[in-house]
Amino acid sequence: MGGDPDPSSSLEVIEAVLKGGADILEIGIPFSDPIADGKSIQAAAVRALASSTRPVDVLEIASQVRRRHSVPVVLMTYFNPVFASGIGGFLDAAKKAGVDGVIVPDLPLEEAHGFGKAARKRGIDSILLAAPTTGKARMRKIVASASGFLYLVSVLGVTGARSGLSSETVALVKSARRFTAGRIPLAVGFGLSRPEHVEAVIGAGADAAIVGSGIVELVGQAGGDGSRSYGQIEEYVRSLKRATARRS
Repeated sequence: MGGDPDPSSSLEVIEAVLKGGADILEIGIPFSDPIADGKSIQAAAVRALASSTRPVDVLEIASQVRRRHSVPVVLMTYFNPVFASGIGGFLDAAKKAGVDGVIVPDLPLEEAHGFGKAARKRGIDSILLAAPTTGKARMRKIVASASGFLYLVSVLGVTGARSGLSSETVALVKSARRFTAGRIPLAVGFGLSRPEHVEAVIGAGADAAIVGSGIVELVGQAGGDGSRSYGQIEEYVRSLKRATARRS
């Protein structure tokens, strides 16, 4: 979460994530009504907003990351901040900051065409989500419209670290792979928090595993003393990365 617990500390968190071996960095823009997120990321957004973090501050964080690293940077934002800035203005600012892709979870496929077209014009990927309830016809449309990668939501509900990974999730990944293979990379998120979760989804055919809540929980547990969590975050991400290698 950009700005959690404050903009300066969140840069240190990012450094720990990248040292741990993350292949892509997702930075969230804090929002007051994060309808797709569970309690961990909601709490992270509250902490970031309490430190007066604005979308422009998150873009500055992205810009600083881009100056230091070559890793792709993806923004996760709800549509309200995009609408408030204007689609063109938001994407221009994102492009200037070096952003590679944007995820807007509350922008449905039927309303995403204009945003996607404007993003592609600027060389930014418009990353779309598919859910466990997504039917075959709709999945084909989402895959055809998405760029960067397809974000497969592994469970019904909101984000949040979960202790187990169901057999239904593994079956879902295998099913989605039939639509994405040879077309677009498949990334799986929501509920993944352990190396064995990562190993399972990669083994089922996913190209990437997305982990957010597990990281922001470590930030929250530090109680404002970010230095206590940086080493833990780095090792946590490294354990997840090792799990991808076991099944690659």
